[in-house]
Order: sequence, then C-alpha cells, then structure tokens
Amino acid sequence: MSVVSRSNSSSSRILLVDDNKLGLSARKAVLEELGYAVVTAGSGQEALSRFAEHHFQLVVTDYKMPRMNGVDLIAELRKGSPDIPIILLSGFADTLGLDETNTGANAVIQKSANEVVLMVRTVRRLLRETPRKKPAASQQTEPRAKRKSS
Repeated sequence: MSVVSRSNSSSSRILLVDDNKLGLSARKAVLEELGYAVVTAGSGQEALSRFAEHHFQLVVTDYKMPRMNGVDLIAELRKGSPDIPIILLSGFADTLGLDETNTGANAVIQKSANEVVLMVRTVRRLLRETPRKKPAASQQTEPRAKRKSS
C-alpha cells in the first residue's frame, strides 16, 4: 500500500504546527493527499488560536519553535482538551530523550528519512483508536492494594 494512497478520512481535521514553512507545507501536502482536512499554524500561539476557533481530531506539532516549544504547546492544549491525540515531531527526540512519558504526546517521532511513513501510520492509528488512549504523561497510576498472603 502506498503512503499517499487515499483513505476514507475526509471527516478528520488535523492541526499541523511548525515554524519551518517548507516542512509545514510538505507535511500538509502528504496529509491532504490522504484526504485529511489540514489547518496549519506557524507558531504555538497561532496554534492555540486556531485550536480555539475550530474542532480538530488530531494535532501534529514540531518540538523546536520560538517562544513556545512543542511540549509547552501540548501542555496548553491538554488543559482544555485532555483526550486530543497529539503527535510530536522533533529532530532532537533521541538526543533530548523526548518520549510519550515526558512530553504529554501520544506519539513522538524522530525526524528522519522515515518520518513521513511513521507520521502517516501514527496519524491513522491515533484516529482509529476508540476509545482514545490517554498519553502516558497524563495517566495517573493508583497504588495497588496489598494482597494478603494465605
């Protein structure tokens, strides 16, 4: 199956955030080719404004952006929409140790030659999960009750 094959995803709206215009337009083109409705934002602040104006099924954000990085954006988005699926993209994911447990994202993807394939697979997976899996960083664990030994 080709990465750019059309899917039945016309009802899914994605917010795509990146301060790099070339990366933003390339990812937007791929997602639109798959049938997603994509709204873009060039900064975290712009993304918050767009998010307040429209309903989105998924957010894809870059990590390194001026004034508000992707992790800060995720924290702001989670305040009002804790269950929205979010993908964090970063060229620094491995170097900085960014993962689902410390970013609040549902998925963290290292920018690489495989980035587009991984992004497409992750978008599809997150949009079909029902009920939505909460990101690891937002899950609270309760202590287990001690078992009585017999």
